[in-house]
Amino acid sequence: MPYLLVLYFSRNGSVASLAQEIANGAEQVKGIDVKIRTVPTVATGFDAEISDIPETGPLYCTVDEFANACGLAMGSPGRFGNMAAPLKYFLEQTTPAWVSGQLVGKPATVFTSTTTPHGGQESTLLSMMNPLLHHGMLITGVPFTEAALHQQVNGGTPYGVSHIAGEHHQNIHPEIAKLARLQGMRLAQYSLRLLNV
Repeated sequence: MPYLLVLYFSRNGSVASLAQEIANGAEQVKGIDVKIRTVPTVATGFDAEISDIPETGPLYCTVDEFANACGLAMGSPGRFGNMAAPLKYFLEQTTPAWVSGQLVGKPATVFTSTTTPHGGQESTLLSMMNPLLHHGMLITGVPFTEAALHQQVNGGTPYGVSHIAGEHHQNIHPEIAKLARLQGMRLAQYSLRLLNV
């Protein structure tokens, strides 16, 4: 069965929570599986040993899982208005999929969480779109027809769902969780439509 990949890096759990909500939305669409995957932390100096299997949570993503997904939801915390280094490092290993065009024409969406309201959410989302556009993916976000996008000041954005975690990493607001589920559902629907073209 074709699968949608929900790929993320999360330091304090907010991005992981958004990833789960996106997966929950995608799982409501029949005819497609959902794989949730993460990436390992990048070690200082890149010389530390990293286990092949994380101690807790989802498995680490492989380049093959990335390349063979029929759709992709990708999330990262904001780091000075950019995606986190571990996710960027993983993407830099996907050159073979780029050269062969394995992801051309497949849909993708992005999501993020930052500590502060002005933590660079939209630029973080855009930074994740750049490599996906190089892969030839079709980017989808959260259209303004989604009423929850107009009712929430703790995140949202048409670029993709976002969350303001705050200093104490507060839980995701129910309206933001709803937007994440809608974003996942839309991505799964687009993935199936494009498979059937």
